[in-house]
Amino acid sequence: MGKYILSIDQGTTSSRAIVFDKSARIVCMAQQEFKQIYPEAGWVEHSPQDIMGSTMAVIAEALVRADISAEDIAAAGITNQRETTLVWDKATGKPIYNAIVWQCRRTADYCEKLKEKYSDLIYDKTGLIPDAYFSATKIKWILDNVSGARERAERGELLFGTVDTFLMWQLSKGEIFATDYTNAARTMLFNIHTLEWDDELIKLFGIPRSMLPEVKPSGSKFGYTHKSVFGSPVPICGAVGDQQAALFGQLCTEEGDLKNTYGTGCFLLMNTGERAVKSRNGLVTTLGATLTEKPPYVLEGSVFVGGAAVQWLRDGLGIINSADESESYALKVQDNGGVYVVPAFTGLGAPYWDADARGLITGITRGTTRAHIVRAALEGIAYQVEDIVRAMQRDSGIKITRLNVDGGASKNDFLLQFQADISDLKVVRPQTVETTAQGAAYLAGLACGFWKDEGEIRATASGYGVFSPNMPEPTRAKLLSGWEKAVAKARD
Repeated sequence: MGKYILSIDQGTTSSRAIVFDKSARIVCMAQQEFKQIYPEAGWVEHSPQDIMGSTMAVIAEALVRADISAEDIAAAGITNQRETTLVWDKATGKPIYNAIVWQCRRTADYCEKLKEKYSDLIYDKTGLIPDAYFSATKIKWILDNVSGARERAERGELLFGTVDTFLMWQLSKGEIFATDYTNAARTMLFNIHTLEWDDELIKLFGIPRSMLPEVKPSGSKFGYTHKSVFGSPVPICGAVGDQQAALFGQLCTEEGDLKNTYGTGCFLLMNTGERAVKSRNGLVTTLGATLTEKPPYVLEGSVFVGGAAVQWLRDGLGIINSADESESYALKVQDNGGVYVVPAFTGLGAPYWDADARGLITGITRGTTRAHIVRAALEGIAYQVEDIVRAMQRDSGIKITRLNVDGGASKNDFLLQFQADISDLKVVRPQTVETTAQGAAYLAGLACGFWKDEGEIRATASGYGVFSPNMPEPTRAKLLSGWEKAVAKARD
């Protein structure tokens, strides 16, 4: 068996390859950004060639940097941007249209019509609400708008896949046509209770069953890369959606475990074990990563704008020069000075699901400074997370006392301390915040026997940073009241 695990992390703005050793430590990492395509307002696409090209480039770079060959790789694990949709020719492997990205809103009007009649049906089967976020309406759009696509699909000539499926198909030269439970569960076509593609939903969206991949546990022996790709075959033993990968990478494998990824948006996932918790507070129910045929259920809440609020301060307003500066500016003032920033640039996600809400800064006075606005923007991220934490507690009946965190913005100590204070819980940050890639590596390594069990991985876990709450309750209540009023204005 090889000495290393290769984790392929294909994200929304970049592709990365990370090599892990037996101690679950990062040996090296390579990353390459690629172009975002905006054909119309609210539309987001990626070139499939950019996805594949950047992925191949970072794998090659990582192997060179680590000074290893394909024969040194025990297994590869793939984690990917979820819901992003590709359709390609079964014979040639050539996509018939660009990848439609999870952020794309082109099918929003159709989803509003779906809600009127099919909202309960879709939620009961998939745990999802009808939304352009998910894959089903994206597939339907391609079949309806690319010339000849529907007829070709009916003849069995076209295949659909999320990014994990597309990568495995290409890396294996068409030998692997599969996905895992976590990605299938985000398509709005997969029944999370029967663990099968749902005939009623397939018919509703007009998608031929022949287009859909085989579904397996996240940690599985999917197959091998073609020998021509890396010089010798590499087993692919892990495939998992990025947020569930982070949950597994944080080793949140017990009921009640919770993590939040502070990325472009924020994604909170709670492991609810064998219970498929039905949300009454704007969350979705989905599946978690597993090495068995029975995946755990997960409650999920999505914040559309998390770290993107800091990018907006830098690129949109130009009031900071780098994301790192946000922390020092926030600490220049004692409090927010009554200022609230609601970063609803593309509407509000969970628990509101209000596509018409828009961003807002409120509470500005003559004494408001740049530092107040920067601080309020960071606090706005934490308030959105707290909205979902409270919704999860109400839905699950589980008292949350600890929040595991990762993602780029989790490097900001001010943000994490404010999160601990406003949510009144312990916030725990691992020494390495590359938990998405780490989760894919863990799954692949466990599936191929590189690590014998979860206990062996836990024994190698590095240190943590802990942020404990110390805000008086009256202060917390006053701040949350101000946030609720600001959100109401943003939704008006």
